[in-house]
Amino acid sequence: MSDITQIPPAGDTPAGSTPVRPILPVPAGTVTVGQYLATRLVQLGADHVFGLPGDFNLSLLDQMVTVDGFHWVGSTNELNAAYAADGYARLRRGLGSLVTTFGVGELSAINGVAGSFSEDVPVVQITGMPSTSQKAEGAHLHHTLIDGDYEHFYRAYREVTASATIVRAATATRDIDAALMTALRESKPVYLGIPSDVAVATVHAANLRHPLVAATSDSGELARFTTALAEAVASAAQVTMLVGPQVHRRSLEPLVREIADHDGVYVASQNMSKAVLDESHPASLGTYMGAFTRVDEARAAVDEAPLLVLAGTVMSDFLTGFFTQEFDEDQAIELGLTAARIADTTFYGVRLEDSLRALHAVLGQTSRPAVTAVGHPPIADAAPPVPGAPLDQEHFWAAVQGWLQPRTTVIADAGTSFYGALDLVLPDESDLLGQPVWSSIGYTIPATLGASVALPGRRSVLFVGDGAAQLTIQELSTVLHRGSTPVVFLLNNDGYTVERKIQSPAAVYQDIAPWDWTLIPAAFGAADRVVTARATTQDELAAALELAHATTDKALLIEVVLPPMDSPRLLTVLTEAIAHAAQRR
Repeated sequence: MSDITQIPPAGDTPAGSTPVRPILPVPAGTVTVGQYLATRLVQLGADHVFGLPGDFNLSLLDQMVTVDGFHWVGSTNELNAAYAADGYARLRRGLGSLVTTFGVGELSAINGVAGSFSEDVPVVQITGMPSTSQKAEGAHLHHTLIDGDYEHFYRAYREVTASATIVRAATATRDIDAALMTALRESKPVYLGIPSDVAVATVHAANLRHPLVAATSDSGELARFTTALAEAVASAAQVTMLVGPQVHRRSLEPLVREIADHDGVYVASQNMSKAVLDESHPASLGTYMGAFTRVDEARAAVDEAPLLVLAGTVMSDFLTGFFTQEFDEDQAIELGLTAARIADTTFYGVRLEDSLRALHAVLGQTSRPAVTAVGHPPIADAAPPVPGAPLDQEHFWAAVQGWLQPRTTVIADAGTSFYGALDLVLPDESDLLGQPVWSSIGYTIPATLGASVALPGRRSVLFVGDGAAQLTIQELSTVLHRGSTPVVFLLNNDGYTVERKIQSPAAVYQDIAPWDWTLIPAAFGAADRVVTARATTQDELAAALELAHATTDKALLIEVVLPPMDSPRLLTVLTEAIAHAAQRR
């Protein structure tokens, strides 16, 4: 969290002023379109680009790799590349990017890009396309639908990106800059299709002397908002701020910490932004999920707040406890990515970084009583391990709670892993990376690759179920061969436990093929880079955790065998709610 670096967002410049853009050394005269794009990505901090080669993107890649500071990260398939770029962007609090080939490659990646759109992650999907002449002729090429229409997949991407552009040589610099600016401004993925002949076309390099910056807030709207905010806050004896994932996207966690230091302020997080404020902070309410909030006092501090501020929130089912929140959203102050609202008045063009700064300033101008810390105790300590006693979810997560260390990136896949991790009280300076809105299982193994590249100095701890792992386990080979040393807890509960809990637990479609998980690193040619262990009992888990503490120079893969119908507390109540809703339908 606090050690994440990136190019400062535009909001670091006072609203209404012109950002100072340094002149950068660039090649004189002209560059190719591929070089122009790669240089822009490097300038924006997205210097690691994920993907796979294909015949339609080879000319593009040959140009991109000539740019100083550009790093290629090859993935095992395009979907995994999209997940990795997403994880990289989340942990960097900036852009991520991937390169695929036309048709087969970009369609493989589209699920991952859709997840980025759903969860406000700025990822640049770059597709190498057939040449403009081949498109004009409607040639029946491979990777096409043999109908002469080369825009099927471009049109598909228009549905899951904030902008989709097929780059033309004559307008290439504008096309590229406009797409990247859109990604920065809206925190959404964008699509750039680059024909093979356009990739090698030359363009003027002059624009590259100045890095791109996101738009600033409208100064007049920001002034109006600040005046209205001061009036709204003046009479409030207590302010509760519910913080959502868009705060991460703008790298505003330090500002949230400053706001939390004001007297009379509580801060709760949605589950996509767990630990946006260290959970040991006196103002922290922990994670809010409506009726499923773990601590009653924390829920009441949000639902009954005299003044509630929604900062970068997303009001979806899994983030609100299936819409069991009891606060009145219309009466709350809402701070969004590009607009703010107080009561019935919306202030357009006010960016989140500036509205939060205004809140910080306004709170500093008034006094209110200090809040009483609301305890959100960790999961009960695990009882001493009983030799030979089988594991269950309760014992496992209690043991993990006591094992986690500060400055850890906790990564948890959808299902038992994510909802078990949500009940943990994370150590200071830690992150939780997950995908609760899109909830595409298998996301986290490639996301661990992205996280490891984004923050190489911080160890990742991954929790992933056996069903999810079977979708994307091959990307673990990339993680290991790049020298990363995550701790991977493979939760083997013999199939799809979430679906079993919702409906038809004994159905054949809930089963998966049994794998020997501890042999997988050897199959990847990485046996010397990984320590493996298998825990079926409480004492075996204790030994595995001790081994993980003692081993820092290698990755660990710990298979944890759990009952098929057992689930963590939070997942149990959520699946019951889903099942009841299904019965009502």
